[in-house]
Amino acid sequence: MANITFKTQYSEFAVALREETQNYFKTNNLSKTGNWKLYSKTVILFTIALTCYGLLIFAGLHWAINLGLCAILGIDMAAIGFNVMHDGAHGSYSKKQWINDAMAYSLNLMGGSSFLWKMKHNVIHHNLTNIEGHDDDIDIRPLIRTNINQPKKGIHKYQHYYFIFLYSLTSVWWVYVRDFMKYFSKKIAGQPLKNLTAKEHVIFWVSKVIYFFIFLAVPIYFLGVGPTMVGYFTMLGVQGVILAVVFQLAHVVEDTTFPMPDEETNKIENTVLMHQMETTANFCTKNKFMHWYTGGLNFQIEHHLFPKISHVHYDQLSKIVQDLCKKYNIKYKEYPTFFKAVKSHVLHLKAVGNA
Repeated sequence: MANITFKTQYSEFAVALREETQNYFKTNNLSKTGNWKLYSKTVILFTIALTCYGLLIFAGLHWAINLGLCAILGIDMAAIGFNVMHDGAHGSYSKKQWINDAMAYSLNLMGGSSFLWKMKHNVIHHNLTNIEGHDDDIDIRPLIRTNINQPKKGIHKYQHYYFIFLYSLTSVWWVYVRDFMKYFSKKIAGQPLKNLTAKEHVIFWVSKVIYFFIFLAVPIYFLGVGPTMVGYFTMLGVQGVILAVVFQLAHVVEDTTFPMPDEETNKIENTVLMHQMETTANFCTKNKFMHWYTGGLNFQIEHHLFPKISHVHYDQLSKIVQDLCKKYNIKYKEYPTFFKAVKSHVLHLKAVGNA
């Protein structure tokens, strides 16, 4: 697969953005990595996960309470992914690389693979955002059509009705299908997996076994097959919906674009920076809990502009970005509330499904 290139040209906006950002950290004597806010959040999220798990296995509570705990565990696992794993995998959790690696491996404890995720997300998605055939993060075919560059099927005209059900299968599909498809094909969106060492092979299989042992074998031993299956898929369903919705609201809404490279040159007629501005949107940035829970992923523009900076700084960096966007007349895509962003996503699915 030929490499996609972007325009390279002088940009006052890019220079100003870099200078303003560096000045912000220097003036306030701040590190670009995480701080006590992120570390305390890590303790809180893992404490919730361990508490829920312990109560489910050993407390012998009523089935309705256990079902609620499974839902809470799904909510919490998604938050660990947004905050701990995400910053760790991007190298922004800590100044120490071994700590970043350890935090990234929290994804393996949730049934995924941090190695595959770094390739899929850090390398491909962040460089080729919303480019059909390359950005694996927007490829949820065949039942969902995210953009008009994908083939259309008759069922797509109903996708704005059934999308939430499919999103509930996100984690199941990820853990049991997509990881193995990537692993055995040694490709992600047509791009070969690199540096898949013996160590990574061992980590992939050992972590999968540990995950199945923790979330299936142990519960089945103590609780039985039926209750375990109901609780397990409740957790995965809740987790899947949250993961999918948060991501989709950042890239698959009415205001974002899905540019394709020139067929002859394989070049995107835009700079990398402007490509990120046009394919990404923020939502609900005034809500402090949303920022806390999603690990700053509601500040998706800032995340794509500064992927190696911890999300604890995004709310302040957004002020710099917005001011410069106004100065250079660049559109800053933002939905003021969560529900307006969801509405835009649904309308986008409806439009694409009927296009």
